[in-house]
Parts: sequence; C-alpha cells; structure tokens
Amino acid sequence: QVQLVESGGELVQAGGSLRLSCTASGRTFRWSAMGWFRQAPGNNREFVAASNSFRSTYYADSMKGRFTISRDYAGNSVYLQMSSLKLEDTAVYYCAATNGQYRGRLESDYDYWGQGTQVTVSS
Repeated sequence: QVQLVESGGELVQAGGSLRLSCTASGRTFRWSAMGWFRQAPGNNREFVAASNSFRSTYYADSMKGRFTISRDYAGNSVYLQMSSLKLEDTAVYYCAATNGQYRGRLESDYDYWGQGTQVTVSS
C-alpha cells in the first residue's frame, strides 16, 4: 500500500521560514514526479511546486523565489523549504506523487496524496 506522510507543519511568524518533509512508502518514486499542493480555508487546492526524476522543478508563480522544492531520491522523499512566509501562505500542505513523469499542475495529474500538514503563519 502506497503512503505519503507529511511532516513539518507548524505555527510560524510572518517573515519566517519552515521546511516541510514528505516520505513515501510502498513503492519507489525515483522515476516519478513528486510535488506539493496547498489548500487554504474556503479555497480550492492549488499547486505549489513539483520535481521530476530528472531534477527539473516547477513552481507556482506566487511561490517562485520564496519556496524551494528538493528531493532525496534514494530516500523516497520530497521537501519544501519555505521562506519569507506571508499570512496568505496559511494552509494545509499536501504531498503528491505521480505514477510517471511530471504531467502538470492539476490535482488530476497526481495519483497519490498524503493527508496534509497544517502551516499557520501569524502576524
């Protein structure tokens, strides 16, 4: 059974930094894309960033320059380093993975999902 487990979400002050982690089990994602989405209260889930097996990275425009996605291919993990956090970054952050290479930024482009980790940015 494939599982994606996120960790690292917490309460942080605006302007601060946070690193989210996601570790997959049940199969290897070495040759697949892994990424992050987020969902704020009352909003749809939105794409944050993704990384494919060839180390290409993709970012939502609003996160580019503040967020960095990285992979530990051997460890089947993906990370999201977030800096200069804003109040509007408050959301549940979800880890996602595909059965193949990067397909896009839609939820339907991803086959596996974690349960989410809460990030709250306070003023």
